[in-house]
Amino acid sequence: MTKPERAAFLERRLAELYPETPIPLDHRDPYTLLVAVLLSAQCTDARVNLVTPSLWALAAHPRDMAQRSVEEIDAIVRPCGLSPRKAQNIRDLSRILVEQHGGQVPADFEALEALPGVGHKTASVVMAQAFGVPAFPVDTHIHRLAQRWKLTSGKSVAQTEVDLKRLFPKKSWNQLHLRIIFYGREHCSARGCDGTVCEICRTCFPERNKPVVTKK
Repeated sequence: MTKPERAAFLERRLAELYPETPIPLDHRDPYTLLVAVLLSAQCTDARVNLVTPSLWALAAHPRDMAQRSVEEIDAIVRPCGLSPRKAQNIRDLSRILVEQHGGQVPADFEALEALPGVGHKTASVVMAQAFGVPAFPVDTHIHRLAQRWKLTSGKSVAQTEVDLKRLFPKKSWNQLHLRIIFYGREHCSARGCDGTVCEICRTCFPERNKPVVTKK
């Protein structure tokens, strides 16, 4: 298969496997999604979903969270790892949302990425899933799969995002990035497939007989 042929097959097959694309992180609105995505850094979505009900009970709006101490927030989010920094960022970004954005999460990449602890990937998730703006959030998981499927050169996460946006129609981005995550977790995980085992790897590369070494 050529790269465009692989892309077309992937888009079609993933849509068949995952017609519905529920957001893995439990949330109520753009603010709680933003906080949940921030907490998910180097942490599983499942663990974040265990922690956030207690966090929302403490404060579920920027105005309330801004009034809480870092120590209070940290005590709740500690199971997510990197908790001192995450707790500080949650409190600080909440204050900024109140002071600069009327207590609302801005539907703007630049404004989101200016918030403490919010990088391009987090901003992309919020823009895509909270506001429906076409985006293609690329984490290390999607980056690794894109390398296995030879959709990118693998030089960087940023380059992978550019390459995937060129390959796939804009209207598919918001669902497709979730479908890739779902498939990777179920069939093409780091331990479950080395580039030669799962359906997509075998279909796209039937002659491949050596494990694929992916770059970070």
